[in-house]
Amino acid sequence: MVHELPGTTFSNPAERGSYDSQATAVLTVTELNRRLALAVAAYHGQVHGTLGQTPAGRWAEGVAAGGRPTTVTNETAFLIDFLPVIRRMLTRTGFTIDHVQYYSDVLKPWIAHRARLEKFVLRRDPRDLSRIWVLDPDGHAYLPVPYRTLSRPPISVWEQRAAIVRLREDGRAQVDENAPCAMVEQMRLITETAAAKTRRARREVERLSASGQPEDGALALWRGRRTPCDNIQP
Repeated sequence: MVHELPGTTFSNPAERGSYDSQATAVLTVTELNRRLALAVAAYHGQVHGTLGQTPAGRWAEGVAAGGRPTTVTNETAFLIDFLPVIRRMLTRTGFTIDHVQYYSDVLKPWIAHRARLEKFVLRRDPRDLSRIWVLDPDGHAYLPVPYRTLSRPPISVWEQRAAIVRLREDGRAQVDENAPCAMVEQMRLITETAAAKTRRARREVERLSASGQPEDGALALWRGRRTPCDNIQP
């Protein structure tokens, strides 16, 4: 079903041929998520060729015969288990990932003897870089650790990477934490202005929304009332 959507990359390059997936794509990530959810709901209501009944009906039979199976009891923990893993050494200022610093007082006990610790297992949601989850050295639990500079806005990993690329194209060999923040601001302004003109710009706006930045707050930033970098010292 996914390969029937405009913008598909097909199953392999040979099948794709000269089809321009990028130019043809129209769905944002959020729209694709919704479509997939509807597809799953529709699937459960259709008669399965092998079962001879709907998956929903088969599920109901199983529950009636053996009871309801274990479900997710902690949605946050369930999400964390599926996030990409990053490994970093702990420093006296916390963790640094892609020029972004993360710190919390919960790290203090480990910072004191960080020289004896191995790399930490970190997990990060690419849709929102405003915090990471740090696995304690004993491997018992993940602890949330926010931006070291709390005034920075939530951004996505795609915005962060694009900002770094543009900074380097502008000759910024040394990229500090503040520069990508300011660049993302400029990129968001450009994207918002062009949103009605191109499908690609529309997807960029959707990425902004998915990163957790409230629309009204974003508009206020774009209109120059304040910037999320105002409170960051150069």
